[in-house]
Amino acid sequence: MDNALERTGLHDPLSLPCGQVLPNRIMKSAMSEALGTRSNAPDGRLERLYTTWGQGGYGLLVTGNVMVDRGQLGEPGNVVIEDERDLDALTRWAKSAHDGGAPIWIQLNHPGRQSNPLALGHTPVAPSPIPLNLPGAATPRELTPVEIEHIIERFATAAVVCETAGFDGVQVHGAHGYLVAQFLSPLANRRTDEWGGDPARRMRFVLEVVRRIRARVSPGFAVGIKLNSADFQRGGFTEDESRAVVSALAGEGLDLVEVSGGSYESPAMTGSAAASTRAREAYFLDYARTVRGLAGGLPLAVTGGFRTRAAMRAAVESGECDVVGIARPTATTTDAADAILSGRADALTAHQLRYSMRRVLGKVADLKALDGLLDIGWHADQLHRVGAGLAPDLERGRLATTVAMLRRNGRATFRPKRGR
Repeated sequence: MDNALERTGLHDPLSLPCGQVLPNRIMKSAMSEALGTRSNAPDGRLERLYTTWGQGGYGLLVTGNVMVDRGQLGEPGNVVIEDERDLDALTRWAKSAHDGGAPIWIQLNHPGRQSNPLALGHTPVAPSPIPLNLPGAATPRELTPVEIEHIIERFATAAVVCETAGFDGVQVHGAHGYLVAQFLSPLANRRTDEWGGDPARRMRFVLEVVRRIRARVSPGFAVGIKLNSADFQRGGFTEDESRAVVSALAGEGLDLVEVSGGSYESPAMTGSAAASTRAREAYFLDYARTVRGLAGGLPLAVTGGFRTRAAMRAAVESGECDVVGIARPTATTTDAADAILSGRADALTAHQLRYSMRRVLGKVADLKALDGLLDIGWHADQLHRVGAGLAPDLERGRLATTVAMLRRNGRATFRPKRGR
């Protein structure tokens, strides 16, 4: 038989190690919705958003940034899972995706030093007391070994609640500069105890999180991870170190590794890469090729830059990845997977904003980081509109986005801090 006839296509289902079967190879990758209530519970806005995405033809929906600690949010509006207090609302959220026929995984996260960077007076925690390289970033407090153990337990507890609520799996957020990525990074983790000091000890945290979750959930519940290919910072987490983490994770009962890259400080995941990299569409596909053999048959997803059906199809048919992740285009084309799979669209439209007055701003801040935050804010605004039952606003400008971002993230500045 011709090898071309044996190739796996975008329409083909994917069987995961846990036994779940994804109906096709296009995944809505995570974006932070910030649509939780004041008590950090999901409500009707998330149900409306995920009902819309659930009808969009995706093989998998991954939620954005569900935190495991109310005292450490990535931003106001994050949903938090610490226990079963919001089980009914979580169950409705899972059902909203299932009603459209899509499996849904919760992305579990702890922000570490990226805990709400616009909340003045808030003290984040991190592996080491090293602040983000962003204007106004607070110096985090170094976690004690006991606190590290408690955070690992939080991830496991949240995963059990997710399974009880009817979600199909969880994804550990180990990318984009959040706490798991901080433990992996030699720039953020300067510890010399059992949680840092060399690559093997720096990866201990992520291994313990995955092991604890896998031990607590049922065999048919999916456990995945989002991992940086690199931090794209001098002296940071490298591709060689990332390959070593993938190799170590290959034997831990995972179901999917999603490859991404960057952080708030160097936002490679938001399209701020060089024009030559953007032209290739898949920013991290070259890296993915190098970890295929290390993954030991573990399914691999690549997110970042995919826009055309031709590029998505080539990535899957070549075997370079098993799943194509798309994120930002789904904020404005909510049925992006159906558009690609049905042939209605040959390419997805990406929208990217950049700040003006670049010469002036460049003297006081890192333009790449500021543009990345603006881009995240603009797409979050679109998710809020869909959650409110409105159409995306493609004409929304920089000023409106910046004001909304400051209002959304800065409101915690004037709010009494919650107790743990």
